[in-house]
Amino acid sequence: MKGVIFSAVQDAIERNFGENAWDEAIVRSEVEGAYTSLGNYDDAELIAIITNAPSETGDSLPDRLRWIGQEAVPFLRAAFPAFFVNTNLRTFLPQLNHIIHPEVRKLYPGSTPPDFDIYDDASSTLTLRYTSERRLCHLAEGFTYGVARQTGETIEIDQPVCMHDGADHCELRIKVRP
Repeated sequence: MKGVIFSAVQDAIERNFGENAWDEAIVRSEVEGAYTSLGNYDDAELIAIITNAPSETGDSLPDRLRWIGQEAVPFLRAAFPAFFVNTNLRTFLPQLNHIIHPEVRKLYPGSTPPDFDIYDDASSTLTLRYTSERRLCHLAEGFTYGVARQTGETIEIDQPVCMHDGADHCELRIKVRP
């Protein structure tokens, strides 16, 4: 996992619970805790930190991943403002595979961002097909809620297909509410 994600997680935890909350999560996780945005780190370290984040982030790992994803978006928006200009979910999500992730690969060699296929039925529902060896679909769900919050949209997400249930991908059905 690229260090920029660790930086976004650190920002989310510190902004919501104070600087000590990040340090406490690092200590409880028994990880090194020194991350740079350009570094590459083991996914297990990120999961350990999220698992040891304050309990207010959620009761289960999927809940905590959703919370972290949603709360990490302000940091990502500040770090990469060009991706958030004049956008909504219908325009932002297709950028993931075609603009954002190619830029991520250029900026952070060796990164392996997930693959997203976006299906827009032109109604109020978007379907995001998520594929990644990391199996962090709940984090992707949180990021989606976070982007919606940044764009002023209200959404509901249903996940009828999930790798954690044996599927080879996850599907997030995103209902955009008026």
